[in-house]
Amino acid sequence: MQIGTLKELRRYPVKSMAGELLEQLDLAAGGIPGDRAWAVRDEVLGGIRGAKKLPGLMALAARYPSFPAAEGSRPAEITLPDGSTVMTSDPEINERITKAIDHPVSLWPLLPADALDHYRRGAPTHDDMLEELRAIFGREPDEPLPDLSIFPPEIMEFESPPGTYFDAFPLLLLSQSSLDEMQTRVPGSRFDTRRFRPNFLISDTQEGVAFPEQEWQGRRIQVGEAIVQVTVECPRCVMVTHGFDDLQKDPGIMRSLVKETGGILGVYATVEQPGRVKVGDSIELLP
Repeated sequence: MQIGTLKELRRYPVKSMAGELLEQLDLAAGGIPGDRAWAVRDEVLGGIRGAKKLPGLMALAARYPSFPAAEGSRPAEITLPDGSTVMTSDPEINERITKAIDHPVSLWPLLPADALDHYRRGAPTHDDMLEELRAIFGREPDEPLPDLSIFPPEIMEFESPPGTYFDAFPLLLLSQSSLDEMQTRVPGSRFDTRRFRPNFLISDTQEGVAFPEQEWQGRRIQVGEAIVQVTVECPRCVMVTHGFDDLQKDPGIMRSLVKETGGILGVYATVEQPGRVKVGDSIELLP
């Protein structure tokens, strides 16, 4: 059953920085080649960090000058908030990112999965764990926290599944219908795609379905030559409320998501069958 077409294809070379729009790519077993192949380490509290803790990262952007390989961390170009650029291989890269976000960090490529200390979570910002989780997920004291049991157990100890810089799974799918529905329900906020950082933005054909992704969990989806397996829904974190570029800081984004969807928007997926995908490809729900 056709459920839509691939409207946008996005890759993010550096975790939590803005990424790049692509027309096509060869989806690999581990996801989009070069996606989240770099990340910064917090040199104050330790551990790999993203914009949940270092929101300034969202004002930076990254791209690959040439197409990266399916594995590893190939050199990428980072654009800083002042418009200047720097390569990930530049000897001054740590100092320049540190200055740009006003926090000491170092940039790291992917390390092997057995480098467990590298992927282990850094020290929390808050002593109270509930307060820490509310800050990460942007939740008020009277709002429920996400059900973290849906995620792989290792992410309780590690910032990401060791060997990757993904939050939990390699792909994030989001429908245009979900964005449009939230924009209609909450016209005072901007539900811009950039806030929600999907890999696949799907222009869907399921008329009358407000949040179609919620029906895809556990299903297989064909995109061009590739097949992906939808795993779990995506509980949104504080990142979607941050201001960057022309988007204002807006805590109301999270208030409305909690009210309307339980804080969910989009779904995670893994790759079952690698293959070529391109903008305009049909999206089909498989048996």
